[in-house]
Amino acid sequence: MEKLFSILEQHYDEMVSIRRYLHENPELSFEEVNTPAYIAAYHEKLGHEVRTNVGERGVVATLRGGKRGKTVALRADFDALAIHELNDIPYKSKVDGVMHACGHDGHTATLLVLAKVLHSMKDEIEGNIVFIHQHAEEIAPGGAIAMIEDGCLEGVDVIFGTHLWSTEPLGNIMLKSGPLMAAADSFEVKVIGKGGHGAEPHLTKDAIVIGAQFVSNLQQLVSRRVNPIHPAVVSVGHFEALNPFNVIADTAFLKGTVRTFDEEVRDLLEVELEHVLKASCTLMDASYEYVYKRGYPAVINHEEETDFLIEVAADVTGVEEVRICDPMMGGEDFAYYLQHVKGAFFFTGARNPEWEEVYPHHHPRFNIDERALLIAANTLGAATLHFLNNK
Repeated sequence: MEKLFSILEQHYDEMVSIRRYLHENPELSFEEVNTPAYIAAYHEKLGHEVRTNVGERGVVATLRGGKRGKTVALRADFDALAIHELNDIPYKSKVDGVMHACGHDGHTATLLVLAKVLHSMKDEIEGNIVFIHQHAEEIAPGGAIAMIEDGCLEGVDVIFGTHLWSTEPLGNIMLKSGPLMAAADSFEVKVIGKGGHGAEPHLTKDAIVIGAQFVSNLQQLVSRRVNPIHPAVVSVGHFEALNPFNVIADTAFLKGTVRTFDEEVRDLLEVELEHVLKASCTLMDASYEYVYKRGYPAVINHEEETDFLIEVAADVTGVEEVRICDPMMGGEDFAYYLQHVKGAFFFTGARNPEWEEVYPHHHPRFNIDERALLIAANTLGAATLHFLNNK
């Protein structure tokens, strides 16, 4: 592996350069045009087999080793978020209201340069490597499921992926077998009451009061309806009832998120959430509209592949600690890949130890320590070569 690590280190500046170019030129989910074209051109120049428009906007490139063997897939996402960047950096986003606030620019730069280095070693590789560059991870239904339906996993024996994690120390690799990230669902509610004058509340069915009661009642849903050994989160993030100050609202609109790991708990909360809503409205003789939207399923790492990654990562240059982490309530559509082939997903620490303030993902001041790119590439590359050459 020392050869791999050495060549990757020689290409570190290119990794940073690509990441910064992508950071300056972000594209939103399902609107990616220039980014997939850039990715495809990079792989075509290397001489890889390239498929474009996979699942609509994805890119799949294949490297065939000098000897026959199994096939490893590596995945990186490349979409950005509708967030206006507040960082004062030379490579700040040039697109107003859009930025890479989740590290996908780094994921793409990591995978492209890793592909270049592995290509230089292809005669020594026993098997094939599929580079899956995925669009639209940030917005459900996401790009993964469409790319899978379009054949991106055909012939693949195992898949690995990583997420640069800004709040975890540089040099750390975090993962666990089983549930790693939660299923991410959403719900929308319209409370339908009866409006009226603020001075005559007795003639109304106040949608704001009913909505507030609904939010209050939800606080007992997880604590009293879900088995405490199964983690779950129900959060309301949007409550809107726009009226003049002296008018009682006839309607209120609420939106929220539900996070679970267990499918039975997921099913339970979808039903019980409506029960709470119905009871809250019935109390005031109001009605409602309710929509529950299933998002990504939980990311469930396979045990053997997770143990394999833990063993490999321990000897990777730049990795200081490999840690079994707690499950995280964030969602990721990497989950779909793991439903079709064995594999594992892990986090690569990207927190600069010298930064006084560290901003989380989806924050307008989000940033990463770019040295994490090399650590991610080293880990993914080592896992790939170990799997192919030692099986």
